[in-house]
Amino acid sequence: MFEATLFISAFTTLFVIIDPPGCAPIFATLTTGTSRKHQRRMAFKSVAIAAIILIGFAYVGEWLFAKLGISLDALRIAGGIMLFIIGLNMVFEKRTETRETRADGILEDIEDPEDISVFPMGIPMIAGPGTMATLLILMSDAPTRMGQMTILAALILTLLITLITFLIAGPLMKMMGKSFTDVLTRVLGVLLCTLASQFVLDGIKGALF
Repeated sequence: MFEATLFISAFTTLFVIIDPPGCAPIFATLTTGTSRKHQRRMAFKSVAIAAIILIGFAYVGEWLFAKLGISLDALRIAGGIMLFIIGLNMVFEKRTETRETRADGILEDIEDPEDISVFPMGIPMIAGPGTMATLLILMSDAPTRMGQMTILAALILTLLITLITFLIAGPLMKMMGKSFTDVLTRVLGVLLCTLASQFVLDGIKGALF
């Protein structure tokens, strides 16, 4: 029997941690200037990769980390350092330097624009340490098969909402204009650096204390 209370609880928790409205502007910023086709491909690919990682981790994550001797705190630190680098590049426009001519439409036919689906969108923005840890806790608290399927259903719904926000984020950013997106890029870069620093601090705190 479908467990509605468990579904609502799991969905609310996963939605808050993955934070689709918060991830969408970052996705739009990282794909600014690319073709609509590329943006759609990155949206589907990012969510698909995150789904594979999270569903796989829900079942074998604890065993795999134990076998490799890796802790979630180590994942938090590594992910935080990588996100911090991305945030710095956004603040100082390093990511957009190679896109200068896109404003004139020159690069619309680029065959291989930057792929941000695996990193940083797939992991750690969607499938981050917090999401992985939450899934482990939820799955361990729901030992029955139906309970686990209910949690996975909540995860899939959250990922579908994330996909929708990614698909509409690009057109919204384009409508807002270049000046707005330039300012937003820097603001999001600062926030991303702050989030990355918190990942590192949480990882160090968890490892030491």
